[in-house]
Amino acid sequence: MGFDFHIDYLQLLSPAGVLSDGEEPIAQDSERLVGFHRAMTRARSFDTKAIALQRTGQLGTFASALGQEAIGVGVAAAMRRDDLLVPSYRDHAAQFMRGVSMKEILLYWGGDERGSDFANARTDFPICVPVGTQVAHAVGGAYAFKLRKEERVAVCFIGDGGTGNGGFYEPLNMAGVWRAPLVVIINNNGWAISTPRALGSAAETLAQKAVAAGVTGRQVDGNDVLAVHQAAREAIEKARGGDGPTVIEALSYRLGDHTTADDATRYRDPETVRAAWAREPIGRLRTLLMARGLWSPEQESALLKACGEEVEREVASYLATPALSSDSMFDNLFATLPSSMRRQRDEARRHAPAPGGRHG
Repeated sequence: MGFDFHIDYLQLLSPAGVLSDGEEPIAQDSERLVGFHRAMTRARSFDTKAIALQRTGQLGTFASALGQEAIGVGVAAAMRRDDLLVPSYRDHAAQFMRGVSMKEILLYWGGDERGSDFANARTDFPICVPVGTQVAHAVGGAYAFKLRKEERVAVCFIGDGGTGNGGFYEPLNMAGVWRAPLVVIINNNGWAISTPRALGSAAETLAQKAVAAGVTGRQVDGNDVLAVHQAAREAIEKARGGDGPTVIEALSYRLGDHTTADDATRYRDPETVRAAWAREPIGRLRTLLMARGLWSPEQESALLKACGEEVEREVASYLATPALSSDSMFDNLFATLPSSMRRQRDEARRHAPAPGGRHG
C-alpha cells in the first residue's frame, strides 16, 4: 500500500477575518460561528481569572491557554458525546465544551483531586501533567473501542515539545499498527517552556512525525477555529469509519507564560509577542461575525459581562468548598500504610492548616 508523504496545510479564515475562496459549509452556519465565539470568549475569561487567583495565593500553578482557544473549541465541537477526550494540561477550552465545570478545573489546580471527578464528562480522562504519557492512555482507549466494536474515537492533545518524547512516538507506532480510532492534536504554540520550536525538532513540520508510524499527518492554522474544526471533524470521522488514526499539528502561539511559575519575558522578544496578538483567534472570528452583521459591540459587552459573572460564581463555589484533610493524600494507597508513610502522614498533620481552610 502506498503512502502520501505530503503534509497539507488548512486555513479558512485569515488573521484579518477574511474567508478563503470556496467557503466550506461550516462558514455558512451562523449559529455555529456565534457559538464558537462565545465558547472561546468564555474560556479566555476563565483563564484571566485563574491567573489572578494564582497571583493572590488562592490557586496553585496554572497553565494558561491564552491565544490557543480555537484549538480546544474547534476540536471538541467536532467530537460526539461518547467519544473520549484525553487532555494535556492546557486544554480547559476543550474540557468546558465537553461539560467539565470551571469549579472542577479550579479544584484540580488548587491541589484537590476531586476536581478530576467530573460530574458530566464521566468517561473523559483527567488532566495529564507528565509530558507525553497521555498518548499511550489515548491509544489504549482507542484500541479498546476497536476490540469492543464501538464506534467511538479517542482524541488526545499534546504540545510541540511533547512530540520529541518517546511517550509520543511509541504509542503512535502501535496506533498505526492497530489502525486505532485515534486523533492526536499537536498544539504547536511555538514554545516548550523556554525552548523554541526550532530548537526542539529539526523536522520541517511536526505533523510529518506521523509518517514513520504509517499514520496520516496534516497541518492546520490553530488560530482559525473554522479550519481546526473542519480538520478535526474529518479526522474523527475517518477514525470512526475504521480508516485509522490522524495527527493534526495546529499552529498557534502561546501569548502568555508557560505556566504561572514561568516568566516568558526572560526569553521572548516582546515584538514577536505583539505580532502574534494580530493573529489570535477570537479577534479574527469576531471580525467575520461583525462583517456579516451577526455580532455587535452591544452583544460583545453583554457576552463579556455574562462570562465574567459565570466565572465569579464558579470561583465563589470553589473557594467555599472545604479543603480535604492532609490525610486524603494517603488514602487509597495501601490497605495498611507502611510505617514510612505513617510517619509522613503524622508529619503532614502537624503542618496542616486548620480544618475548613481553603487553598492559599
